[in-house]
Amino acid sequence: MHKRLTLAATLAALPFCGFAADFVEGKHYVQVSDQAPSKSPKVTEFFSFYCHNCFNMEVMYLPAIKQGLKEGISFDTKHVDFMNSDIGTEVMRALAVIHGSDKQGELTHAMFAAIQGADGGQGHHDHSAPGHSHEPEINSRDDIKAVFAKFGIDGATYDKLADSKETDAKLALWRQQQQAFEVQSVPSFVVNDKYRVNLQEIRTLEELSALINYLATEKDAAEDKGGSLGWAVLAMLALAAMGRRRLV
Repeated sequence: MHKRLTLAATLAALPFCGFAADFVEGKHYVQVSDQAPSKSPKVTEFFSFYCHNCFNMEVMYLPAIKQGLKEGISFDTKHVDFMNSDIGTEVMRALAVIHGSDKQGELTHAMFAAIQGADGGQGHHDHSAPGHSHEPEINSRDDIKAVFAKFGIDGATYDKLADSKETDAKLALWRQQQQAFEVQSVPSFVVNDKYRVNLQEIRTLEELSALINYLATEKDAAEDKGGSLGWAVLAMLALAAMGRRRLV
């Protein structure tokens, strides 16, 4: 992997408690698109099955993050293409197939474990540590199909889904958005296809959930409201001026 794989190591599963936070653009998050935000509020995690911090996120933090989302905010995952290789593309296709399964959680964990080892999602697992000898079980599509077969998806079914036009379209979108949203490290969270969270400035899960909720449901709504109020104030001032001219 030639790209930087990062996570705010200070994220801690602290108890949720009320607090007020001022989120600053350019510090806690950056705007990565000038387009209108997605029609419905959502958060997308860009990740890699090869990233041990992503495995830690999946096992240790995502359940709490999802639980902390406001009602109506959807959660999605997309696989990055940092490897730019045949096996990297096959692993991306695996996630696309997982999205159509009713066992997404189990299959996601199984793919992480096959690539990193079953203990990869416990704490900050270091594959470069002395004595670490795990070899990835995933070196070809056949290896991936062997993982899916354990969950009732046979090889023929897997091939049909992995090679479908829908899967090709998904991979093209993921690659396009990876570039457009400037995703250079994983895991990364992008909210409403417009704002990317800076995890290095986030200290608690509560703060992360609050930031995602703010970006998903409040930020653009507040700006739209501010704009509407601004026009209303201008209109009132114009009417008042007209009234004064009549009285003179």
